[in-house]
Amino acid sequence: MEQSNLKNLAGWLIVVIVLGGLPVAIFWYQASRTGAEFHQVLRQARGRALQFRTGLENYPDSLEEEREKIEFLVAQPIGLPFQQPPMISFVLPFDLDADGLMDVLVADCANDWVSWIRQYPTGNFTETVLCEGLRAPAHLEVVDFNQDGAPDILVACLGMLFPNNDPIGSVVVLENVGQQRFRPRVILDKVPRVADARAGDLNGDGLLDVAVAHFGYDDGETRWLENLGNWQFRDHVLQTLSGPIHCPIVDLDADNLLDIVVIVSQEWEQLWVYKNLGRGKFKKILLFDCENEDFGSSGIWIVDLNQDGRPDILYTNGDAFDYIPPRPRPWHGIQWLENLGGMQFRFHRIAHIPGAVNAVVFDVNGDQHLDIIVASAYNTWEDPAAQSLVWLENLGNMRFRMRPLANRPTHIQGLAAADFNNDGTMDLVTGGLHTYPPYDRMERVVVWWNRWDQLDKAGR
Repeated sequence: MEQSNLKNLAGWLIVVIVLGGLPVAIFWYQASRTGAEFHQVLRQARGRALQFRTGLENYPDSLEEEREKIEFLVAQPIGLPFQQPPMISFVLPFDLDADGLMDVLVADCANDWVSWIRQYPTGNFTETVLCEGLRAPAHLEVVDFNQDGAPDILVACLGMLFPNNDPIGSVVVLENVGQQRFRPRVILDKVPRVADARAGDLNGDGLLDVAVAHFGYDDGETRWLENLGNWQFRDHVLQTLSGPIHCPIVDLDADNLLDIVVIVSQEWEQLWVYKNLGRGKFKKILLFDCENEDFGSSGIWIVDLNQDGRPDILYTNGDAFDYIPPRPRPWHGIQWLENLGGMQFRFHRIAHIPGAVNAVVFDVNGDQHLDIIVASAYNTWEDPAAQSLVWLENLGNMRFRMRPLANRPTHIQGLAAADFNNDGTMDLVTGGLHTYPPYDRMERVVVWWNRWDQLDKAGR
């Protein structure tokens, strides 16, 4: 009888150990997978279990009262005509033919190509396809990859625009062979969907390496490709989380070593930096961790927003594809992480902007303060007043005033700024990613001419 009781007790102990140890094992696995500390995983799980949070409870908007629209942008659609809803994921101003006039490079997910919209003469645009068969190109970067003096184009390819678990992503370098002709060189393929690829010398050997953000779907990764020369690369995985969107390379801490900043969406909603320790070694640091699994992280940009000499991180959250149909959420918007030095950052909420996915920074009104223009891809487009472009006017003390800019076209994903007519003011170029209805205000690529200097100064 005593032996039977001991067996029963042993059985119950095994059950308790398994039931108690399983969550611990899961947390340890999650910690090792994400790179977070064990206590961070516990805190995140506890917070999500206790209550739903927007992730912004302690961060009020930095906005003054919204003001009226100022009509200073004139829209000009450019490029090829379209029959089906356009799906432009990225636009990049660059003077490809070095004639002194800004052109536009275009990542077209509907046609699976990268094209060049040449400007010549001023205000006249002609589009030419540079490379076909690039499945769902998501990001472009111009860089002299092979250091031959000619600009090449680094392309991140999703493989498919919409979520998919298949290993269909790739990284392609369009090698410039002269006279605006390019040879595609695949440097990585058959991997989870690639949302971003950036070039930089990460190990100090004089060759350009590549940071890669694999959005994937359920499976994703962040890695860097070590350039061995002669188009050969060694693979280094940094993190195995789904949902990385952007991976800009920048020296965040002024130590003359290039770091990698990664924004991870999906259920993680985290911002990481891989601090470069030299010789290809990195230390992972968690900069921001949102408890809201639906925060909708959509992009980061490196900019010295407060002009203190340190690079800050501008951060949009407006992705809405967790919902069918995609709908904006009350926590969507834009924020910035202020660089305090020593890899310390302070989070600031700027504004609620439904469906915010992209941003550019420049001094719009000539007051010596950096303003922000934000694009929305996932607004309530059945409402004619829903804005696809807004201007956050910097009032000089890191307080902002929102002004509407445009309600058409809708679904703006691509956004960039450049001086297209050499008049000393920054113009805009946008690309439309029309993935869901309504389809009544569509455009593919648009140049927005900045006429601020022509405004009646007394009237503004």
